[in-house]
Amino acid sequence: MSDVDVAFKAGAALSSLDQLVRLEPVWSGSWRQRLGLKCAVAAVRLMGRTEDESALRDAVLLRTADGDAGPAGNVFLAYKKLSAHSTHNFEPPHAKTLRDIANLFAMKWDDTLADFCQLTGDLAQDGRAAPFAVAELVTTVCRLRPDAEILAWWLADWVLAKKLNWQTPVPLLMAQRYDPAFRMAGGRGRIKPDDEAFARSVCLALVQGAREALRQAVDISRRAEQFLAVAPKVRTKGAETVMRQLLAEDALSASATNGNLSRWASRRLFERLEMLGGVRELSGRSTFRIYGL
Repeated sequence: MSDVDVAFKAGAALSSLDQLVRLEPVWSGSWRQRLGLKCAVAAVRLMGRTEDESALRDAVLLRTADGDAGPAGNVFLAYKKLSAHSTHNFEPPHAKTLRDIANLFAMKWDDTLADFCQLTGDLAQDGRAAPFAVAELVTTVCRLRPDAEILAWWLADWVLAKKLNWQTPVPLLMAQRYDPAFRMAGGRGRIKPDDEAFARSVCLALVQGAREALRQAVDISRRAEQFLAVAPKVRTKGAETVMRQLLAEDALSASATNGNLSRWASRRLFERLEMLGGVRELSGRSTFRIYGL
């Protein structure tokens, strides 16, 4: 397949994804958070860690109020922020936002990282097609700060959102970091940001990422439909906040005080929703249970 064909396929895949993003369905928050979780798993792998989705959920949801989520949990928090972040008022991205994300990635802040604010803004307004602007961003960041690849992919999703005029980014690219798109022919190694074939690989990654995002959307849509069908049957006083959160978040802890509910009332609410088929228990535990669509 020629480079032109690859670029065309990336454009077609993003066009399909764009149609969904612009609809902004009621479950889009949960959908973005799930995609962010997959990106976080790949990011902690790049850090040399082994936490899976369940471990990342535990790190974030089972910590004490304002407690430290740990290195891996902080990566998930960074992607949760991306999933809920508006691109509308940031051209270029605000330095405080970038510094907060760098801190979550445990990266030392310096003038080079600060300059990435302007770089990101410039590439978001660049005349090149989105995949090539993204490839340029990741290549430049990794050249100037080789330890900042995770941040580069986080910013890449932000640039993609700006190029496509999305109000909120969709976490896509980090999750493709270890997939075949970046594998050299014959399995001889991985294509790196400074390799000639990197832009082509980014196009392939966007094709696969868009497909997976759309598949995830089909699953979340089905689960949200079931949740919304059974939600009126649950008449727990003060449950409205939790109901909204379930559509906006990847998961919630049943042992936390959710909305105006006590821990006991929260557990009873989730048990009732699970019995009706509106939510799933995601931890597999009998205590400290976690629920989501």
